[in-house]
Amino acid sequence: MRYPVLRPPYVYRWAALLSTLVVAISLLVSMFSPGLDQSPAAAQVAARQDVPAAASTPAEVSAPPADPSLIHTTARTGRYVALTFDDGPDPAYTPRILDVLARNGAVATFCMVGMQVTRHPELVRAVLGRGMRVCDHTVSHDEELSTRTEQRMTAEIQGCWADLQVAADKDVPVDYFRAPAGRWSPPMRAIASRAGMKALSWTVDTRDWAMPGAARIVASAQHDIRPGALVLLHDGGGDRTQTVDALEILLPWLKSQGYEFDFPA
Repeated sequence: MRYPVLRPPYVYRWAALLSTLVVAISLLVSMFSPGLDQSPAAAQVAARQDVPAAASTPAEVSAPPADPSLIHTTARTGRYVALTFDDGPDPAYTPRILDVLARNGAVATFCMVGMQVTRHPELVRAVLGRGMRVCDHTVSHDEELSTRTEQRMTAEIQGCWADLQVAADKDVPVDYFRAPAGRWSPPMRAIASRAGMKALSWTVDTRDWAMPGAARIVASAQHDIRPGALVLLHDGGGDRTQTVDALEILLPWLKSQGYEFDFPA
């Protein structure tokens, strides 16, 4: 037995034919119109090609990689010294130190801790406003950072860099990174280098962090000072009254010995 072939009414057959024709015309238009996106996938590819990738590290927005070797000298050769102050900024001591520096025509580098930076952003601006430089000293000053994971090291180093930018309220160069307590590791130096920061060491430890008295701080500096020296001092992390008092004696003495003040290399 043969079954009759069922055909739709003519009106539906014409509708199907018109729909097919519309689709074909749309495809031809998209093929020959370069200004139109051909598909969502094509749009995503074009976006990836046209829009630069977001910066993932400070190095990509601030500076090319720096030499990872430790810095032990001033930028200029000759009878120069570079003063460095760690663990601030501190509202009790940083302004007083800035005043002593100004009275003696001295410049210095302040190695700042991110937690202090976020508490006292106005002091970051004050330091920069006096013509000083800032140095990344990590977010939390974890003295065991060199033993942590690379991810933790990156967070501490790049986090402080970001804190300094926010506190300064402008793009500020951060030329140096100093490890907490001077405890370095190759990964730490590599992370700082990729962020465009030089690894800042010292050659004269005044031991002011031990609070031995202003006279002992001065004597330590005078004994070890050489042309090109990097002097370690502190403006935070404790009572720094002795450091301020020592600077009142040390800076005039340095000038009397023919020294000038410089930044690290």
